Amino acid sequence: MSVIKVVVVDDSAYNRRAITKMLEGMDNVQVVGYAADGEEGMRRILDLRPDLVTLDLEMPKMDGFTLLRIIMNTCPTPVIVISSRTEDEQVFKALELGAVDFIAKPTSIISDQLLKIRQDLQEKVCNVFNLNMAGIKRRGAADVTAEVPPRKKKKTVLPPSARLGQPNMDVIAIGASTGGPPALQNILSAFSTPQPVAVLVSQHMPPGFTKAFAERLNRGSALEIKEATDGDLVRPGRVLVAPGGLNMVFQKQENGEVVTRLAKPSAEDRYVPSVDVMFNSLAGIYGERVLAVVLTGMGNDGSRGVRAVKEAGGQVLAESEESSVVFGMPREAIATGVVDGVAPLGRMAREIMFKCGLIPD
Repeated sequence: MSVIKVVVVDDSAYNRRAITKMLEGMDNVQVVGYAADGEEGMRRILDLRPDLVTLDLEMPKMDGFTLLRIIMNTCPTPVIVISSRTEDEQVFKALELGAVDFIAKPTSIISDQLLKIRQDLQEKVCNVFNLNMAGIKRRGAADVTAEVPPRKKKKTVLPPSARLGQPNMDVIAIGASTGGPPALQNILSAFSTPQPVAVLVSQHMPPGFTKAFAERLNRGSALEIKEATDGDLVRPGRVLVAPGGLNMVFQKQENGEVVTRLAKPSAEDRYVPSVDVMFNSLAGIYGERVLAVVLTGMGNDGSRGVRAVKEAGGQVLAESEESSVVFGMPREAIATGVVDGVAPLGRMAREIMFKCGLIPD
């Protein structure tokens, strides 16, 4: 295995030392440079050409957003943002600009609690050589301002007049990991009007970030998008995003309505919120009326769940390798042999609408 060369950019000397120590404790990882601000970081990156950059967002002279824009335009390099929970909204701006992933600092103050991110950092660093930098660069270049304006209701992406009547599906269930937040924004912003189907999302994310993530998605979509709470009704036109650190399952009431139940992950759930758990739960309730969608992400979460969906008579879509930031989850889903269609991100919203019977082919 090749050595992964890393540049650490953080204005805190303590954080730089702690992150460097964690990285150099890994096999085949070498910290080749560090910087205390964006200007110095840019010089180090241009001189050293690392395989990976870890980046703080709030820095003097040049902030992380400006540095990200320059990196993606001049020398596209995988960037992992290491951010405190107080910067959650900023994290999603960074992901839209091209950062491949983020890690939540346990605290915003100087503390040895920072060492708690060691395992998360190691897993994401090991994934560097599986990244599709072409796809990352395209996504970052598509967003110049990193701002999400409120949805303009008059704009039509998928014409309402193209609807074919009653939908084929009751629920669209979407699972994603690395690269997922910008991909989900791309898909959900394509819905120009409320649709007669419910949408349920499990995006691998730590606690404390999914509420801001859902709010950000909501601003750019005609759908109602919110972080799921226990007892939320699954209904057409609503998108429920599984809270970070919890699994989202479902329960059918005596009156026929379906509500959300939030569950602590089991020891078997390596990735949380679990896509497999969500797919399995929905398959048992909706059967042939569920469409499962597997987007970019590392690992194999979703591969067991798509089998359950297919066995229940449902349909399955997966993102193609050409647009996936990490092809791990879609590849594992496709390998099951039950996937009904594979599409790049740019066509995924239309494929979803077609599978639901909302637009013609």
